[in-house]
Amino acid sequence: MGIVTDVVLPLALAFIMFSLGLGLTVADFARVAKAPRDFLIGASCQILLLPLVAFGLVSLWPSSAELAPELALGVMIIAAAPGGVTSNILTAFAKGDVALSISLTAVISLLSVVTIPFIVVFSYGHFVGGDAGPVSVTSTAIGVFVIVTVPVLIGLLTRHFAEGFSRRAEPLTHKASAVLFALVLLGAILQERANIVEYFAQAGLVTLALNVVMMALAYGIARRLASGAPQAIAISIECGLQNGTLAIAVATLLFGGGLATVPAATYSLIMFATALIFIAYLRRTHAKP
Repeated sequence: MGIVTDVVLPLALAFIMFSLGLGLTVADFARVAKAPRDFLIGASCQILLLPLVAFGLVSLWPSSAELAPELALGVMIIAAAPGGVTSNILTAFAKGDVALSISLTAVISLLSVVTIPFIVVFSYGHFVGGDAGPVSVTSTAIGVFVIVTVPVLIGLLTRHFAEGFSRRAEPLTHKASAVLFALVLLGAILQERANIVEYFAQAGLVTLALNVVMMALAYGIARRLASGAPQAIAISIECGLQNGTLAIAVATLLFGGGLATVPAATYSLIMFATALIFIAYLRRTHAKP
């Protein structure tokens, strides 16, 4: 992979995270303290329940369609990833609580410097086994901090101290981020193009199951415990649309790509279709904010 893995992919992810930070304000974080209930429900679903559901699925997957260890690791990596900007946009389309969605994306993206290393290192030891080489909780945390946390903070500070510039630049950075995401996803698919049909057959169904089960669980839990329907919509979409670029980057930078990137690629393709079907369902059933 060479320069693509070492330079282009980290820079693309850093720019995407900077774009995320550019759309944030201090109020997005302050809102968590003012109305913690809905946030805590969403964060619990995203940080705790999603990895547990993913672990259960890959562990109990039928032996006739047993996942390769690297594919199981890849499923855990996508489950460890936070939501992305797309979840905020689709929450708006679904008439969900956009402010809650933004707060969840912002805070969980920053918390990923802690959550991703533990989940990834545990998953490698459990599913792949053996010596992980230079991969450790500390080294992974440092990598996530550099390519995720720092760009988000730079974007947040830019928004705070140069709000006019940030507002003008935000639409352009979001479009550029969408293009970069598409290129990263395409690159991951092309890297495994010789086996993509076989890999999709292996990982497509489990990532679809993860996506659908998690969105349904999050929606059901939030409908019972959160403030109302808009909050349940935001939480469900946030738990269903993961940061695929980050997952691909983690799989590529830590494990050299290969099979570990496939679940992130299949999930990234599937999640938009399921989210749109979910939004259509909400509109059809006249769910009101």
